[in-house]
Parts: sequence; C-alpha cells; structure tokens
Amino acid sequence: MWFYLCYILRVSITIPSSLNSIIQGMNMEGLSGKVIIITGASEGIGRALALALAPLGCKLVLSARNESRLLSLAHEVASQGHEPFVFAADVTSKSQCQQLIDTSIEHFGRLDILVNNAGMTMWSKFDALIELDILERLMKVNYLGPAYLTHAALPELKKNQGQVVIVASVAGLTGVPTRSGYAASKHAVIGFFDSLRIELADDNVAVTTICPDFVVSEIHKRALDGQGQPLGESPMEESKILTAQECAKMMVPVISSRGRLLITSMRGRLGRLVKLFAPRLIDKIARKAIAAGH
Repeated sequence: MWFYLCYILRVSITIPSSLNSIIQGMNMEGLSGKVIIITGASEGIGRALALALAPLGCKLVLSARNESRLLSLAHEVASQGHEPFVFAADVTSKSQCQQLIDTSIEHFGRLDILVNNAGMTMWSKFDALIELDILERLMKVNYLGPAYLTHAALPELKKNQGQVVIVASVAGLTGVPTRSGYAASKHAVIGFFDSLRIELADDNVAVTTICPDFVVSEIHKRALDGQGQPLGESPMEESKILTAQECAKMMVPVISSRGRLLITSMRGRLGRLVKLFAPRLIDKIARKAIAAGH
C-alpha cells in the first residue's frame, strides 16, 4: 500500500546514483532518431524542452510565431545535436497547422512525436473582464490549436505508432481564481486528449498529458488583463516556482516512456486526490497560491 501511494504521488525514493544513471539512460534510448515537432518553442518550456532533447539524438522541428527567436534557438540546438527544422506558424490557423505538419514530414521523411506546447494565459477576475474576446482567444490557442495540429498529424502518427504530447496545466485539473478562461481552455484540452487516448488505443498511438504547476516563463508577462492587454511583468514570485529547465527535465523521461500523465508538483498530485473528498480545501489552496504568487 505504501509503495502504491508513493507511485501515485511520485514521492522521491532514494536510488543509488549508479542505478539511477542506468535507469535514466534506458528511459532516453527511445528518443534517439525520433522526429519531434515542438510548438511554442521560442521560449519557456518549449525552448527548454528543445535543448533537453537535442543531445539525445532527436530530429527537432521548432515552431512558434517568432521566427527570429526560433532561429536563435536552432543555432543552440544544432550545436548539441542534429540540425533542426524551423517553421514559423500560428496554431490558431488551420491552414498553417496543416502546412507545419506537411512540411515537417517532407523535410525529415516522417513524424514520430507531436508536442503541443504553444499557449497563452490571462490574469483577471471574471467580473473585471471587459474584453470578453479574451475567452475566445484562449480557447483558440490552448484548445483548438492542439486539436487542429493533432488532426493533421494523425495519419502519420498512426502509421508510425507515434505519440501526441499535450502541455496542459494543473489549472486543467482544478479551478484557479483570476485564471478562469485559461483554466477552462486547459480543462477542455485535457478532456479532449483523454478522449483521444481511448480512440487511438488500437492504433498504438500514445497520448501523454503534462500538467505543470507555475513555471518561470514569458507567458506570465504576456498574460492578458481584463482589457485584453499584456501585463508586461510577471505577477509570480519567480524565485519560488519551477524553472522551465527543471520542468523540461521532468518531461523528457515521461515522453520517452510514452507515459500517460505528469503532474510536476506535489501539491498538484495531492490536490487531484484531495479534491475528491475535500473540494473546499482545494479552493482555499488555489486562492492562497494565486495570492502568494507561487
């Protein structure tokens, strides 16, 4: 029973360093030579993930709207592994999503893993929200974008028995004050990919959901306020939250092992269980986390 609880909560168990190195090496072997598309790769988690995957022999497609940042990242990736392919695209455009998939397959000859990472957020109480179009924008980027890309990629992923990775959020597992529209979009994307996982089981296409807690990223500075304008500075106490590099390091073995779910924080893992029998407590924890900024 104790071991099962540790597994559910991912409690750290001391493992000799030599054995841990062997386990980590085995976990990473599955990624060598894989063609992987990463959206939202120009900064934050996407950028950190690209740099974490590059030394493992992956063939990376780097995509985001900002081409200059992608080209800068491509130089760093190339210095550690294969020359990446850069394709600037907006995930809210169905045609650009299709072009990204088609061009990537044409360039590398195949596609093995699609990492849906591009995202945006908000920071406003709902009753202070003046520009309601924010809700639509959040859904387009955080939910419809991954749906468009995944639909375009499925024929190739089915052929190769590949994998879809969705970077969701702990806000997709529970409500978060001042993030209502963001939480809604992440709840939607988790429900969508949970459903898709079942549909794709017979095709042996894995679906991996990543639920980060707060991570140091430019996404917080670009979070939209009630009038639809970027905040300009992060409201988070960044010294007390996970770095993008730490998050990427946690993601790599889960992606390599074709795991089902990663929740990056203990409070996120505990919250998922506690919500079943003490939902008011989870509301208080969410309110306190936003007030404290970490």
